[in-house]
Amino acid sequence: MSRYWSAVTHGLTPYVPGEQPSLDNLVKLNTNENPYGPSPRALAAIRAATEDTLRLYPDPDAKALKAALADRYKVSTAQVFVGNGSDEVLAHAFAGLLKHGRALWMPDVTYSFYPVYCGLYGIECRQIPLDGHFILRPEDYFPRDGDNRAGAIIFANPNAPTGRLLPLADVERIVAANPEAVVLVDEAYIDFADQDDATAIALVDRYPNLLVVHTFSKSRAFAGLRIGFAVGHHDLIAGLERIKNSFNSYPLDRLALAGALPSVEDESWFQTSRRRVIATRATLTAQLQALGFEVLPSAANFVFARLPGFDAAELAAALRQRAIIVRHFKTPRIAQYLRITVGDGNQCAALVDALRNILAATRRG
Repeated sequence: MSRYWSAVTHGLTPYVPGEQPSLDNLVKLNTNENPYGPSPRALAAIRAATEDTLRLYPDPDAKALKAALADRYKVSTAQVFVGNGSDEVLAHAFAGLLKHGRALWMPDVTYSFYPVYCGLYGIECRQIPLDGHFILRPEDYFPRDGDNRAGAIIFANPNAPTGRLLPLADVERIVAANPEAVVLVDEAYIDFADQDDATAIALVDRYPNLLVVHTFSKSRAFAGLRIGFAVGHHDLIAGLERIKNSFNSYPLDRLALAGALPSVEDESWFQTSRRRVIATRATLTAQLQALGFEVLPSAANFVFARLPGFDAAELAAALRQRAIIVRHFKTPRIAQYLRITVGDGNQCAALVDALRNILAATRRG
């Protein structure tokens, strides 16, 4: 039936999500899901919302959720936008804020949905190489001599899939150097940074060109419900609202709204969960290094690692034979790395034991 496709559809290379296999006793460490689950208060609210009111449309403006997010991040409700997961928020930003006459600048190793959105929305992109240690250099995003400047800029912080964190001062340097361009900072994993003040939301009142995007999927353990939000200057948020209301005027359903609000309000559960992930990440990193892995510094709920002398694809396949799934990217520069989700203690122990056995068997052979 492809003869009915539009030229745009023919030209797309869709995003490939992490595998969701159905295997018995699977240790699933490939999609960065939170091992500790949502706030019990959020789950109770969702159960309570499964009643006759589901026949009614949800609040199209998510007013209560916006108010809670505004209170938590010390901004106004006019500076908050919500959508069906951060991917939808990003899609609206690509369509409404990042498409200009000049190229959109982004790192060469980054969230692979960004180039997909460029193809979908007809946006020229310029991929700027990270340095040899996969570090983003702020000066690479400064306007060049003459007319060589970005139409807009996007990067993930912490980066995906490397996990590296760009210090907030360097984020600000990029934003300040590009006052004529929207700078979108995708902070899907920022809550797993060791410091509590890493988010660029702290900068939005000073820079009207800055948009910061978050998700509930990772630190709030709501990957099964699609909840995302953006914080920025009210003009940027108004642009996103125009796109949203031209596409889907009721983005979050009643169950998502019911769970999201207590998730934001339950600060104790949020802090306990994120700190458990941070602690387990440190332990897993040390264990992998003891096996000979090179592990990049991570501020996310995953680690990015390579084992010199061993092919990453073969390691991933050997782990799969033992019902352990990790993520391998067949992409230039990172083809010898594995992205490994920080699971709970038992999952990480199973991974390390399996790797130890694989390496021992290889060396015996």
